[in-house]
Amino acid sequence: MPSADADERYSTYAMVRRLLLEQGLARWPQYAIAFTLMAVAAGCTALPAYLISDFVNEAYLDRRFETIVWLGAVTMIIFLVKGITDYSHQVILARIGNSIIAENQRKLFDKLLSERISFYADRHSSEFAARLSMGANAANQVLNQLVTALGRDFFTVVGLVTVMAVQDPKLTLIIFVVVPPAMLLLRNMIRRIRAITKAQFTGGTRILETMQETIQGISVVKAFTLEDQMHKRFDANVRAVEYESNKFARVATRSSPIMEALGGIAVSIGLVYGGYRTIVLGGTPGELVSFITAFLLATQPAKRLARLNIELNSQLVNVRQLFDVIDSPETEPREDEKPALKVDRANIEFSNVAFAYRPDEPVLRGLTLTAEAGKVTALVGPSGGGKSTTLNLLLRFYEVGSGTITIDGQNIADVSRRSLRSAIAYVGQNVFLFRGTIRDNIAFGKENATDEEIVAAAKAAYAHDFILSFPKGYDTPVGEHGLQLSGGQRQRIAIARALIRNASIILLDEATAALDSESERQVQDAITHLTEGRTSIVIAHRLHTVTHADCIYVIENGAVVEAGEHYDLLRRGGRYTSFYRLQFKNQELADQVIAMSSAG
Repeated sequence: MPSADADERYSTYAMVRRLLLEQGLARWPQYAIAFTLMAVAAGCTALPAYLISDFVNEAYLDRRFETIVWLGAVTMIIFLVKGITDYSHQVILARIGNSIIAENQRKLFDKLLSERISFYADRHSSEFAARLSMGANAANQVLNQLVTALGRDFFTVVGLVTVMAVQDPKLTLIIFVVVPPAMLLLRNMIRRIRAITKAQFTGGTRILETMQETIQGISVVKAFTLEDQMHKRFDANVRAVEYESNKFARVATRSSPIMEALGGIAVSIGLVYGGYRTIVLGGTPGELVSFITAFLLATQPAKRLARLNIELNSQLVNVRQLFDVIDSPETEPREDEKPALKVDRANIEFSNVAFAYRPDEPVLRGLTLTAEAGKVTALVGPSGGGKSTTLNLLLRFYEVGSGTITIDGQNIADVSRRSLRSAIAYVGQNVFLFRGTIRDNIAFGKENATDEEIVAAAKAAYAHDFILSFPKGYDTPVGEHGLQLSGGQRQRIAIARALIRNASIILLDEATAALDSESERQVQDAITHLTEGRTSIVIAHRLHTVTHADCIYVIENGAVVEAGEHYDLLRRGGRYTSFYRLQFKNQELADQVIAMSSAG
């Protein structure tokens, strides 16, 4: 439930004030020009209403044609000026709005980059896409509505009311008796508008979520014939948004009939009194026509001003979705004040490390191990034992609960994350490739990488030949998530990306687990190049891929239960031997291998 402080911080007044100070004030020179232009346009709207009095009187009372010609010429000039000022202020406001949208999109994206992995664990990516597009645009809409309401509508109403007051002060006062009831009725709609708009945002996010999951998982959808289920889910989300949108339309447009009815009352009063004043009291018809014209011209801007609060509150709901993320404390703030990691030998030590993703559910329980400099260290064991968590902690995706992790004697918690991660190259089982070309994805490993470096990395990763087999070679698009490539090809691109980084530490998380035998062999050759002479930690379920490791740690229930070289562990006949037996269909062959190692 939102706190009182949060409600106050995100009240209509607080958010409007914040937008004005943070984003409006920085652009005040442009806004000042737009205001001036809108004021001129408002004057150009009010002036013809005033001049029509002279036109009627000159045409029907004095009958002077030359004056009418002069009034016509002046009116033409006025409307020409109005057209130019309208165009100019709209262009200025559009440019300001575009810069506000861009600024908020940058703020949100930068904030997302400063969050830990855990921040995204229980959120869907579509939520952030909605906040990025709808929230950033809503901030612009709020400022645009405020500026337009004040600069165009308010000035126009003031100018036209001035004309009305000059022509007939008493009638102006009489007509304005309808304003308080209108404000009271509109005020009662605002709370409902907020609730409906929030529901619309949530529903819109669900639509994006379903569409994104369906597209990204289209092979699963089709393989399991889930088309009907996904259609039902999508249709339910669309129906929910449609329902809320219809509700919004009913509530938001109630102001129109209210204003029309009250406006009708005011017009009828004006007509009756104006006719009485002209016929009985001897007023000129020009004054009556001028008054009625000014009143009718003021109706539309007055309606927009009356609806301003409703429209602002509907947009501010989306602005809050933006501010909710921007204002939240950073879970992974920059650590520029911390010293950089100094890598000499790249010797890694875990000392009595404990960690839990959730309270009272420990994953690591006093884990202690050493990855010796320049050697390959393998982590094996059952799923859920804590192997991947070990790499996550080394990359500082999460912070240790207790214990220490050091590299060349430096506690990684005491150095900047950027310097730590710059010393590490990571390749996982589920390779992520960015939208772009093969060249782009390899180059992500090193800023300003040259073509020669990209090709050299691809050759070392055994990727060069298959890349050249494509018509576009290194400029071949990989598609979303790299779906234009096979699993083995994606893995080798990822290894090339790691190679070009030339990092001192290599982390491999089951990099060959999802590959066929041929692809596995090619990727394994690439991994050999990658780990050569570097401190490497390799997680593997297929034990035959780590038999060459300098040290193998068997991890169960968050702790090391065995450690040693491949044949040494087999001779012991412990947990490693059990895992080894399970992975061989030919048990007799496995027994022979174990016997030979024992004899040796």
